[in-house]
Amino acid sequence: MVPRLLRRLNRSRALKRAIDVAGAGAGLLVLAPVFGGVTALVLWRHGWPPFFVQARPGKDGRVFSLVKFRTMTNERGPDGELLPDANRLTRLGAFLRASSLDELPELFNVLRGEMSLVGPRPLLVQYLDRYTPEQRRRHEVPPGITGLAQVRGRNTLDWDSKFALDLEYVDQWSNLLDLRILAETVAVVLRREGISHEGEATMPEFMGSGADGGRP
Repeated sequence: MVPRLLRRLNRSRALKRAIDVAGAGAGLLVLAPVFGGVTALVLWRHGWPPFFVQARPGKDGRVFSLVKFRTMTNERGPDGELLPDANRLTRLGAFLRASSLDELPELFNVLRGEMSLVGPRPLLVQYLDRYTPEQRRRHEVPPGITGLAQVRGRNTLDWDSKFALDLEYVDQWSNLLDLRILAETVAVVLRREGISHEGEATMPEFMGSGADGGRP
């Protein structure tokens, strides 16, 4: 019985990977003109480089380099520190976030096997030590460009609600659920819902559940 269930699970995971590769490849091909246009706009408004590359933890906490289009300038204050996100986010950057076009380069992460089309969003490396053991389970699956939390409120949710939805996805994952989330993502993006948390450019820093910033 157990070997049969494992074979079925492995086939489902293989199908998920096949959907990821086909979806990411088709997306990059079809959206190549959009990709080129956005690259040119980002270079014009934000300068070089057009991409934002940052270390993020993936499946099992393995760190990879996430790639997105830049949505902010590199403006710094008199102390040499970067200004707050709200001060560096440009009108172009706000549009890219609202339309989710800033996420397009993550299709390359999907092709490399570092991400999936659907899964918990990859967060910051420094958050790893702030998770509870239960929250850390979000890394049992590959991170995604979109996920259950993204179609259930996105950045309007507090951190604990986001993590609860991530764990719901981990426990209930199926390829059918992935397809449903992808379909719902299209509607969310078109309606431009949940782009930022109240009073924030995106989300406040996660400081740990029960700490300031844990439940913004």
